Amino acid sequence: MPILLARLLARITMLGTWWTPVLVLSIVFLTSWPLMTLAEPADSAIVQPANYWWYFVVTAATVGYGDLYPESAAGHVVGAYVIVGGIATLTTVFARLSTALEKAKGRRMQGAITVEMSGHIVLLGYTPGRTEQMVDELIADGSSRIVLCAWDDVPTHPMPDRDVTFVRGDLTDDGVLRRAGVQRAHSMLVDARDDNEALAVAVTADHVVEGAHLVVALRDLGRVRHLRYVNEAVRCVQWHSPHMITEELKDPGITEIYTQLMTHGGADTYSVRLPKSLGSVLVDHCQTSLGRHHGATMLAARAGDTLLVNPGWQTRLPTGAVLYYVASRRLTPDEIVNTLRGAA
Repeated sequence: MPILLARLLARITMLGTWWTPVLVLSIVFLTSWPLMTLAEPADSAIVQPANYWWYFVVTAATVGYGDLYPESAAGHVVGAYVIVGGIATLTTVFARLSTALEKAKGRRMQGAITVEMSGHIVLLGYTPGRTEQMVDELIADGSSRIVLCAWDDVPTHPMPDRDVTFVRGDLTDDGVLRRAGVQRAHSMLVDARDDNEALAVAVTADHVVEGAHLVVALRDLGRVRHLRYVNEAVRCVQWHSPHMITEELKDPGITEIYTQLMTHGGADTYSVRLPKSLGSVLVDHCQTSLGRHHGATMLAARAGDTLLVNPGWQTRLPTGAVLYYVASRRLTPDEIVNTLRGAA
């Protein structure tokens, strides 16, 4: 009988389901109790219904408190059978856990998962080296969660050492984009292999997205008008400026400011060297006086060989420093001198 039961347990443990340990434990319990009843004396406390379940649990778990134990030799054999059954059950549980973890890791590495997060950044497309650079910039402050969604020609997770979730598939398939969670994303970048592909992916993304900020990297910004047919709110960024792309993903609208600064028609950026007659000047005076009287904003200053971008207001600029400011027009030297002298 024990040999037959051992063979049956061996067959059952080969099954690959979570019901296997339950089935093993149930068979051992239902067979060991009658066997223990036959092996032990009639007045044995161990075979009482109120006691045997406790004895079975602690014995199968290989804990063995010793408060209940068989007295006969046959009872010891049954006890050994319970121990073997418990070990078989635990082994099956651990095997199933290991298999489940391996499958989960395999699905993650192969990009076969479905993203459940929200408020994340989705990168649609992968270019070796370039994508890693953008990911490092995005996660540098620790506030951005990244999902990389790549074509099928990227067989496994290209950056498993980074905290990036990987999804793989056809980027023009809305089902793949939904697996990447674009419908719940904060912002999304279409970084395709060429501009035609970027347009195709952007059309699909715009169809799926439900409020995320959509950024498209283009090699030829002349194609912007085509994307305007898709959605006026799509933000197009020069493909060769990955740093500007990451800034736009984290802070939507920032590239529009850069564009206005670099194009004629709005406020432009100017520079002026402060005359030596002014002496040293506080940044505080430059910011407040130029802003109050001329609507200008100081961006930076050059003191000798040192460039100070967005310097602290209590910074004192030396004689002859160069100011860089944004204004609707270039201020004359006399305007700047009179303004700053009045603030000094």
